[in-house]
Amino acid sequence: MSAPWYSNVIGRDMAVDLGTANTVVYVRGQGIVLNEPSIVTINSRTGDILAVGSEAKRMLGRTPSHIHSIRPLKDGVIADFDICEKMLRYFIQRVHQRNRWAKPRMVICIPSGITGVERRAVQEAAEYAGARKPVMVIEEPMAAAIGAGLPIHEPAGNMIVDIGGGTTEVAVISMGGIVAAESSRVGGDEFDEAIMSFMKREYSLALGERTAEEVKIKIASAYPLEEEFYAEICGRDLVTGLPRTVTVTTQEIREAIEEPVAAVIDAVKVTLDKTPPELAADVMERGIVLAGGGSLLLGLDTAVEAETGMPCRRAKNPLYAVVLGSGQCLEQFDVMRQVLISGPDD
Repeated sequence: MSAPWYSNVIGRDMAVDLGTANTVVYVRGQGIVLNEPSIVTINSRTGDILAVGSEAKRMLGRTPSHIHSIRPLKDGVIADFDICEKMLRYFIQRVHQRNRWAKPRMVICIPSGITGVERRAVQEAAEYAGARKPVMVIEEPMAAAIGAGLPIHEPAGNMIVDIGGGTTEVAVISMGGIVAAESSRVGGDEFDEAIMSFMKREYSLALGERTAEEVKIKIASAYPLEEEFYAEICGRDLVTGLPRTVTVTTQEIREAIEEPVAAVIDAVKVTLDKTPPELAADVMERGIVLAGGGSLLLGLDTAVEAETGMPCRRAKNPLYAVVLGSGQCLEQFDVMRQVLISGPDD
């Protein structure tokens, strides 16, 4: 008698949240075992990979010209196939340290708005990296809803907003399926870029990616705070070329990210507009749930609530909602099988 799809005969079953900013790996029976930035550092002269994940992130903006730190994913889809495959292979081997020949079964999260070609690229990258066929995929908003503990199999509307590094996925889910969805290529990276552009425009100060991300985490907000505060930001003066420190307020940073925040809220409104009246009434009663790293932006839940007039809350574990949801599909495969996609016609 052959083993079922979800058995653990060769290698450990893995669920992978292959994100623009971070890749998180869940192993069946163990939980989350790896959380690393989706960055690879290569030597362009030799083609050798020097670092992957956290080690590669530490090198961002600090390498000579022939060494490049590459993000193989952009806007939630693969931008560099070869580098993405090598990164996945590295993560698979990290999980299977004692068995270099492991061919694990894998579930990978994908944005709901990607094309069939882009989806196939993700599956092929996983297969080339050492995953066993067929590589199953799950749409990110569905995985986020499962990870956030929403009752997706009930005949009632549940709205999830998953804000990642490269995309914002909004979906209304009922009876184990997505009824209305909107995928916007706006996420945490756009918040960083907006801060960098603002500092360049207003203060003639050039910031690195890491500094912009730190500013976003520490002082950025989507809604006015009860008490505004200040922060010192260090960058390179575009006039003199020398390092310079400027003092900015939380209000200025809020103005800087106003555009990407508005794009996230617009995606929510567009999805609500597509939602059937009965399910919209359910959402009004149950509220909107935010997930993903971008949902940690201070005051974002309040801003969404103010713009839509609907209650809004963050998921219990927003950073890991997607990977926990896809991991749950591994743990309860028979129950969750209908939300997974394997072949091109699924």
